[in-house]
Amino acid sequence: MQDRELYQEILGLKSPWSVSQVALDLEQEQVDVFVEHPTGTKFCCPECSESLPCYDHTPERQWRHLDTCQLKTILHASIPRVHCPEHGVKQVQVPWAEKGSRFTILFERFAIQVLLKTQNVKGAMSILRTKWDQTWSIVERAVARGKARKEAKAMPRLGIDEKAFLKGQNYITLVYDLDNSTVEAISDGNDADSGIACLSQLSDVQIQSVEAIAMDMSGAYVKAAKQVIPLAENKIVHDRFHVMQMATKAVDKVRHGEHRQLMNDGDDRLSKTKYIWLTSFENLSEKQQTVFEATYDLQLQTGKAWAYKEMLRDLWSQTSAASATTYFNDWYRRVIHTKLKPMKTVARSIKERLPNVVSYCTHQITNAVAEGMNSKIMSIKRRVGGFRNRQNFKTAIFFYGGGLSLDPQ
Repeated sequence: MQDRELYQEILGLKSPWSVSQVALDLEQEQVDVFVEHPTGTKFCCPECSESLPCYDHTPERQWRHLDTCQLKTILHASIPRVHCPEHGVKQVQVPWAEKGSRFTILFERFAIQVLLKTQNVKGAMSILRTKWDQTWSIVERAVARGKARKEAKAMPRLGIDEKAFLKGQNYITLVYDLDNSTVEAISDGNDADSGIACLSQLSDVQIQSVEAIAMDMSGAYVKAAKQVIPLAENKIVHDRFHVMQMATKAVDKVRHGEHRQLMNDGDDRLSKTKYIWLTSFENLSEKQQTVFEATYDLQLQTGKAWAYKEMLRDLWSQTSAASATTYFNDWYRRVIHTKLKPMKTVARSIKERLPNVVSYCTHQITNAVAEGMNSKIMSIKRRVGGFRNRQNFKTAIFFYGGGLSLDPQ
């Protein structure tokens, strides 16, 4: 009797449900709890809530509950069905678990917290003592719940970016809420149609609320934004980190070409200096700074390219789009008259999109949220050992980065 009363309280069961039996199986390291209801109990139709007599029962089913003294706790019950005049024969909703789940609500809540804390499905499996498919089903249901509950609130500042799913040309497109650091939509591919499909998942209210959208200099995402977002040409902000990445790669191209020429003459001055030119001076170690200064003083083309790259950084510290435009035009005139072909290519690319580069000074947004989320997801992917398919990858992104309400009620 005491065991039944104890589990009645642990499970939070209310009338008409009660614990009829508790069995301990030490060999299986398991506690089995059997739940039933009195004969003649009426239940509500899950569709219309009409109170109806019990029609019949399903075969006995099992649900995993929170462990008892490190022993697995399994709840057993036969679920009643009612015959509704309007909706036909329907299985009633039990109070301890969500429809279709083989875990109690309390166990699912605990499992979700373990998954979030460990950031590792396999690690969570070892703590929960569940199989992969069981654990992943908890993740999938949590994401489905979260999406169903999420309200379409205004999102004035968005980001759009691509993420590689597998090696090679295999990408997904993601839309981010930059203010809340959450993933809001995902679509397959990274072309214009993918961007349109992703942005189109937002509600009309959200699309109308967009004031600025950060992206790289991909023409595909520019086209997508202009098709979906009203007056997008005034709202696009090309991500400054992407622009600076282009400039940094140009410096490396200059270094690579110059190093090859020098080595042909037996000059190894640029040997083992690659990462010095790819890193901002303030981030170099003391030893690297010494090497940098010695090499920079040699007046090499690589040093000149690096200097122009560093000058470009100041573009984003300008106080207005107008002053940023003036600053860039001066920088452009300097670069375009050099022999630094990679830097000149970057200069021309920026000039073509200049209004949407200097728009940073107006909107002050970057895709740093996207970069942070990408790092987080790839870290999870590495620890898990990869996702089985594209859909699982998307589900994981929403679970860990969607800002969703995941717990069952």
